[in-house]
Amino acid sequence: MITIPNPYAALLVTAVRDAVLYQEGLLRSETIRDRSDHEEHYVYLTQFFEFLKKEYKQNEEEIGFPLEKLLPGE
Repeated sequence: MITIPNPYAALLVTAVRDAVLYQEGLLRSETIRDRSDHEEHYVYLTQFFEFLKKEYKQNEEEIGFPLEKLLPGE
């Protein structure tokens, strides 16, 4: 089990969200090779993002910053 300090929780969630957005852009690119490798990475990344959001939500009060403000529109 990994323990993430509360101040880093929001940073982790937003960093993974940014990685998801980057991968989405990359998958739209016409120049990537080995698209299947990128697609597999994207699937794992989005699953991890959903997991992080769930964990964050469960600890939101302790963290002290609402997920809805951290990720508006999610």
